[in-house]
Amino acid sequence: MSTSSTVDPVTVEIIRNALNAAADDMNATLIRSAYTPIIYEGGDCVVALLDAEHQVLGQSAGLPIFLGNLETCTRATEERFGRAVWHPGDVWILNDSYLGGTHLNDITIFGPVFVEAGTDAEQLVGFTASRAHWIDVGSKDPGGSMDSTSIFQEGLRLGPQRLVVGGVEQEGLVDIIATNVRFPYPTLGDMRAMVACITMGEKRLQEVVERFGLDVLLAARDEIFRQTEALERAVIAAIPDGVYSAEGVLDNDGVTLDAPVPIRLDVTVRGETIDFDVTRSADQQTGPVNCGVAQAVSALRVGYKLLVSPDLPGNGGSFRTMTAQVREGSVLGAVAPAACQWYFSHLGLLIDLVAKALAPAVPDRVAGASFGDSMIVLTAGNDPRTGRDYVTLEATVGGWGAWEGSDGETALINNVNGSLKDLPVEVLETRYPMRISEYRVRPDSGGAGRFRGGDGVVREYEMLTDCTVSLWFERSQQPAWGLFGGQDAVGPDVVVNPGRPDERRVLKVNGMRLSAGDVLRCSTGGGGGYGPAAERDPARVRENVLDGHLTPAGARDQFGLDTTA
Repeated sequence: MSTSSTVDPVTVEIIRNALNAAADDMNATLIRSAYTPIIYEGGDCVVALLDAEHQVLGQSAGLPIFLGNLETCTRATEERFGRAVWHPGDVWILNDSYLGGTHLNDITIFGPVFVEAGTDAEQLVGFTASRAHWIDVGSKDPGGSMDSTSIFQEGLRLGPQRLVVGGVEQEGLVDIIATNVRFPYPTLGDMRAMVACITMGEKRLQEVVERFGLDVLLAARDEIFRQTEALERAVIAAIPDGVYSAEGVLDNDGVTLDAPVPIRLDVTVRGETIDFDVTRSADQQTGPVNCGVAQAVSALRVGYKLLVSPDLPGNGGSFRTMTAQVREGSVLGAVAPAACQWYFSHLGLLIDLVAKALAPAVPDRVAGASFGDSMIVLTAGNDPRTGRDYVTLEATVGGWGAWEGSDGETALINNVNGSLKDLPVEVLETRYPMRISEYRVRPDSGGAGRFRGGDGVVREYEMLTDCTVSLWFERSQQPAWGLFGGQDAVGPDVVVNPGRPDERRVLKVNGMRLSAGDVLRCSTGGGGGYGPAAERDPARVRENVLDGHLTPAGARDQFGLDTTA
């Protein structure tokens, strides 16, 4: 619904910031109330305010790969049950990978927002939504499986369900959740933190309506959307018309380890419009690298936004100039019962491919590829200090690509994860039976160039009790590429018991048994370089040696500079 009312620019900006501040309040409520470190320390969550037509009004910082499809969940619910399904005081829950969810661990909780509209009447004005990672949802292995071949192995799968009806929590559904997960106490704690989060969003949106009136809010919304769309159209119009293509590969699907998975992208620019076509990508795979169409579109939106409007908050005016073509039955448009546990690997690759494809047209806006994956380390076992089972999962940081004017960032989370953080050493050592014996920058791992790619990291775990470890490390066959003469980065490397007789290397494994005293050394990849290495200022090479990003050998081999003289 749009409105013909007009509103002055100052009020528009006040409302714009009020909506984003409301989303920040929602996010703070969730993080401060959550029970598990992956949310309250890592920030593996996102929230948004939507209008009554499921368009984004405001959102907090969070995982970019989530922000593109929270509205898909509310739309899917309405399409299934009809517009009349929304009632005051109701809260819904959903995690179906094919209905806007991601993997089953990512739970979306959302609800309608109503305001009074006269005697005994209430009007639907929007929705509040949150998504967060639950540490376990009852998959065949604690926390998630690296070798699942069906979504039925990945845990409890929920289509849109009412979790709260008229303000009353539904005990039957809560009991189903509690009896199907390994850690019901913290899981239900996180669930209720998410309910508190969207309740905060409901309150804040109602306050905006009460302060300004619904007509003014809608007029401001329309103006915000109009501005965003106009700015994006202007950027697209400046790109030369044409078809731009790029392709890359995942190492494998986690099950068939010797078969790379190709991802292919064709970008068509025509006037003020841009179309992304991934229909030439691989068919859906046996292993858990598949995703639904909504996630593929989200990744393309992230790649688009990085190039077109990186400084603008996303809203309902974003992406109106963009279309996407995804083939049903492909690895990016999977259908049931395809396994989707590690759905994000090809999405990070896809984001990098957007930049690679459009690099010839917008060289000043693109960067070399990033290290590209979450590089998951998952441990599970029994903590002898408490006698309780535990599971911990964390993403590992790495290097981002360089661009014209700057080296790439070092030790940054991958592009699908945005503001997600790696878990602090103190948290891991306090809560779980392990010791972090080394955590440092991995020198020489960034691609050489006029501007260097960022470096990965080395993180070494010493196990203090017997446990299982599952790993998901990607992009070893095609490490982060450079652009315009920049060199490729070094890929990931994981070593069990380095320097011992039983030393072995592994990148993907499910439930590998380790004993107390065993060591796991995880090294992430760097980012791609930008421009020829011969054009780098020698003084900057020497600085990189002094600050530990390059070794003397790396300076000599990559840049031809003897820094020992």
